[in-house]
Amino acid sequence: MSNFKGIKHVFFDLDHTLWDFDRNSKMAYAQIFEEEQIGLDLEKFIEVYQPLNLQYWKRFRESEMSKEELRYRRLKDTFDACDFSVADDHINKMADMYLEYLPNHNHLFPNCTPLLDTLKDQFELHIITNGFDEVQARKMQNSGLSPYFKYVLTAETAGVKKPDPAIFERALKDTGATIGNSVMIGDSHEADILGARKIGLRTIWFTDTAHHTHDEIAVSDLKQIHSLLLP
Repeated sequence: MSNFKGIKHVFFDLDHTLWDFDRNSKMAYAQIFEEEQIGLDLEKFIEVYQPLNLQYWKRFRESEMSKEELRYRRLKDTFDACDFSVADDHINKMADMYLEYLPNHNHLFPNCTPLLDTLKDQFELHIITNGFDEVQARKMQNSGLSPYFKYVLTAETAGVKKPDPAIFERALKDTGATIGNSVMIGDSHEADILGARKIGLRTIWFTDTAHHTHDEIAVSDLKQIHSLLLP
C-alpha cells in the first residue's frame, strides 16, 4: 500500500470521477429525444453512444479530433450505427441542446459529498478536467461541488489536455502545490493516472477494481479514499 503521508493538495478529475457523467448524459439525451420526437430507442442509442464517446474523447485528448468534430461525430456516427437517419442541421441542433441540458442533471457518484466534507478542512481540493470551460463550470455550480474546490483547471484554459504533463505542472504552479505534497485522483488510467505519474505525482485510480490489472492504488468506491488519505 502506497504511503500518502504529507499530502496537502488533492487534485480530482471531474467527469466519471465525482460527477456521474454516464447517468447525467443519459438523462440529457432522454430530454432531447422527447422534445425532438426522436423515434429511436434510447437504450439502443446509449449502448452505441457511450463507448463511441469515450473513443472520440481519446482522439480529442490526442488532438486527432477538434471540439466541433467531437460534438458532431459522436451523434452522427451513433445515429448511423443505429441505422437511424438524422439531418446534419438537426444533429447540430441536438449537439447544442446536449451541452445546454447536460449540466442540469447533476447526479454525483455515491459517497462523493461525504468524502469531500471529510477532506475539505484537512486538504486543499482542486479539479483538473479535460471538459469544456463553460459546461464544467455549470456542472460544478449546479451540483453543489463548487464550494469544495479552491482551484479548477480545464484543458481549454491550460491549452493542453491530460495526459500532457504540462497541464499537471500548470496546476501545481498555480496552486503552489508540489509533487511531494500532492495526489491526483481520477478514473482514466491513461489521462489521469499515467499523465500524473509522468511528473512524479502520487495517484489514486477510481475504477472497477474487479477488472483492473495494473499495479496501482485503486478504489471502486469514493469512500475508500478517506482511509487512504486519513488513515
